[in-house]
Amino acid sequence: MAGSSRVPVSLRNFASAKTAAVRRSPYAVFNLDLVRNIVFAYFLLRHFRRAVRRLRGRGIIGTVVDVYSYAQRYAYGVFLNFPGIKSKVQGQVDEALKKLEDKLVQKGPGVTRYLALPKEGFTKEQARAELKKLSEMEHTSWEDGYVSGAVYHGGDALLDIQSEAYRMFSVSNPLHPDVFPGVRKMEAEIVAMVLAMYNAPVGAAGITTSGGTESILMACLSARTKAYEERGVSEPEMIIPNTAHAAFDKASYYFGITVHHVAVDPVTLKVDLKAVNRLVNYNTVLIVGSAPNFPHGIIDDITGLSKIALRRRIPLHVDACLGSFIVPFLEKAGFPTTPFDFRVKGVTSISCDTHKYGFAPKGNSVLLFRTKKLRSYGYFITATWPGGVYASPSLAGSRAGSLIAGTWVSLMIQGESGYTSSCREIVGAMKEIETGIKEKLQPDIYVLGEPMVSVVAFSSKTINIYDVADEMNTLGWHLSALQDPPAIHIACTKPTVSATGKFLEDLEKAVKEVKLKGEKSGGTKAAMGDTAAFYGVAGSLPNKSVVNSMASGFIDTLYKA
Repeated sequence: MAGSSRVPVSLRNFASAKTAAVRRSPYAVFNLDLVRNIVFAYFLLRHFRRAVRRLRGRGIIGTVVDVYSYAQRYAYGVFLNFPGIKSKVQGQVDEALKKLEDKLVQKGPGVTRYLALPKEGFTKEQARAELKKLSEMEHTSWEDGYVSGAVYHGGDALLDIQSEAYRMFSVSNPLHPDVFPGVRKMEAEIVAMVLAMYNAPVGAAGITTSGGTESILMACLSARTKAYEERGVSEPEMIIPNTAHAAFDKASYYFGITVHHVAVDPVTLKVDLKAVNRLVNYNTVLIVGSAPNFPHGIIDDITGLSKIALRRRIPLHVDACLGSFIVPFLEKAGFPTTPFDFRVKGVTSISCDTHKYGFAPKGNSVLLFRTKKLRSYGYFITATWPGGVYASPSLAGSRAGSLIAGTWVSLMIQGESGYTSSCREIVGAMKEIETGIKEKLQPDIYVLGEPMVSVVAFSSKTINIYDVADEMNTLGWHLSALQDPPAIHIACTKPTVSATGKFLEDLEKAVKEVKLKGEKSGGTKAAMGDTAAFYGVAGSLPNKSVVNSMASGFIDTLYKA
């Protein structure tokens, strides 16, 4: 029939005969079933092993708690997505972000917005005038020590020589060491000096990075690659204290490493060693400790972590980004210390921010490794690119040689004596604040743990600590809000040294004001400030999707011209 498709009889007979033969053959059926059973068994075995590892690491109670928490988060997430609820929540988020935009984005008379290149370039005088105006915008007074951390200023004299170094090496790029040999030399010497400071053994190595986050990312990448190349680990995991820097979670997100957060002891605020040991398994590529951690300024038990790392043959990274040029000088400055560096045998890598208490320009950190082999696991090399052989030691390609010059000159100007002196001043300021809180503000305010470095974290069992943060904000202070547990902290810097008396005075005022507001409200809730409102809501939500939405909106706001 026209338009129809007809299969020749001979082909139909052949197909029928072949089908019948397959049906008659027990081997074909057997092979298919065997493959199917093997795949299914592998699937079951893989998930069974994961379940066993979880049970072993978290315990029965811990696993039940994890499952309950997950179910609670999931259920609350479903609830937040109900049509009526979702629109209402989004409206509140948009309202909060609008307030944030009004606060952060400069508008109104006298503010010129540059949204395209000027038709004619600025003269030097115009550029200087505009820069001066930008530098004088209203801001928190970091110069007087009113900001927690953030600005690690080494003084105007150091800033002057850094500026000269910037100018001299402003066009340089370490990617081209043959073109800029001086930059290569300075970078190598920065690494060597910091290795010596952390008592590295012969054969140790290091790299410079753009900051603490990149140093942590590279430490995690190196550990992941080492485990894959040496042991074939394809499902990497790392174990970190829940007080470890968020950059470790960032590394987990970027590099596909499962992260296990371990609770800290509620009294000492140091990581629970038994919990760490239980979680170690074949897939563990890295164990982490802090010296000190960002939230509370507490140094983890690095010796205890080292014993676990050595026994289980797992790399141990010490995050000393915040401790940087303070922890190595504690003993010389006359303060108690604890083991934290390469003298602890299990420590395989250390991150140290030169741009914090090294007073170097922002954008420089150093990552140290016990061996050159460990360092090489973080290298990226390709020999097949048409542009030539490409090799880099870190995430960046081109880098600012001016930052390396500024860092090198900072280390050379300060020297061992300068860093010992600054350690004595800064830790002395921290101790003065810690003692003042204990003597003047208890029982309303109490210090968390026993800080040894530059950070004092404090909380309260009688008043809302976030209300205290808001009151301090009205008095001109910019402190860091913490959660789990609710607290605030001040990271002392050189400018803080001359402001400790004022800080304690204002903290006492803030506590009295918060208590007075509570008394006036007759026990009812008074209007909350921004910090109390945000962290109060964030802490009460089992599902953090609303907080994530707020944080995403905050980042968007930063790029509104």
